[in-house]
Amino acid sequence: MEIRKYNSDDIKQFTDLMPDLGYPSSLDEMKVRMERIESNPNYYTFVAINNNNLVGMIGITIHTTYTNNDEKIQITLLVTKKEYRGQGIAKALIKYVEEWSLKRGSDFIYLLSGKSERRVKAHELYKFLGYEVTGYRFVKRLGKMNTI
Repeated sequence: MEIRKYNSDDIKQFTDLMPDLGYPSSLDEMKVRMERIESNPNYYTFVAINNNNLVGMIGITIHTTYTNNDEKIQITLLVTKKEYRGQGIAKALIKYVEEWSLKRGSDFIYLLSGKSERRVKAHELYKFLGYEVTGYRFVKRLGKMNTI
């Protein structure tokens, strides 16, 4: 298995992977999304390739905070193709990002995850890899305003 930076040739296989994450998306939606993400220098996307097949993906965002000058890395996406789960792909992607972060001088990685039953195995993996639960996430959906 090879882990490398995402490129636009991966878009079709990435789109096919989105239902396994729980967010089915059209190819056109993903093209728009990835163009925005790839144009932002604080976003990085890495893919796991096995026999020319995209079998996993991890997305990260680099953050600077108000509390100190240290760079923080947030894992914003992690998905493995359903038929490849349990083979260590997610673990390899996380380890890849951890090493990549250390090479940048960043030693703080975090992620947010939902509380749904479908995330239980993911939570077990994060804990197994040394991640700990440190807080809560509060969400409020705001109604969209009509614009002229």
